[in-house]
Amino acid sequence: MSRLLGRALLAASGWRIEGELPDRPKLVAIVAPHTSNWDFVLGVAAVFALGLRVRFLGKHTLFAPPLGTLMRWLGGTPVMRESPQGAVAQAVAMIEDAPAVVLGIAPAGTRTRGSPWRSGFYHIAHAAGAPILPVAFDGARRAIRLFAPFVTSGDYESDLPRLMALYEGVRGIRP
Repeated sequence: MSRLLGRALLAASGWRIEGELPDRPKLVAIVAPHTSNWDFVLGVAAVFALGLRVRFLGKHTLFAPPLGTLMRWLGGTPVMRESPQGAVAQAVAMIEDAPAVVLGIAPAGTRTRGSPWRSGFYHIAHAAGAPILPVAFDGARRAIRLFAPFVTSGDYESDLPRLMALYEGVRGIRP
């Protein structure tokens, strides 16, 4: 039923999914650019349409009542952005403990324009041995684009430009 709902929401909003979901049991999906609160709504619609159960990290304020119950049901785990110590280890443990899991993260961690990507997503993927699934919310094409999985080398400084290059020309929902 949720697949049908997700597909209907995407169709009604004029969005589509481009690309294929890789056949991998564990992935760290990075979603960029994060420019609008609508990113979350479209992301949930895409997750439903693809029949996925995704876990995600979100700022702790999103988990206060009454929204907190829904956020946890959708797979959310709160993170204190002011003091994120332990978030990487917690996420790695969650991935290692599950037989199959997709962890969704916005690498910039915020909707603020021009924010640099934080490195947590990379360290989580590398430590857990899970490939990164780059996902783009392309407002110009009205498409949620799934790119090929990216296997980390352990060298963040050399891998980051290659990951960011995938997003060249991608315009967010709110450019």
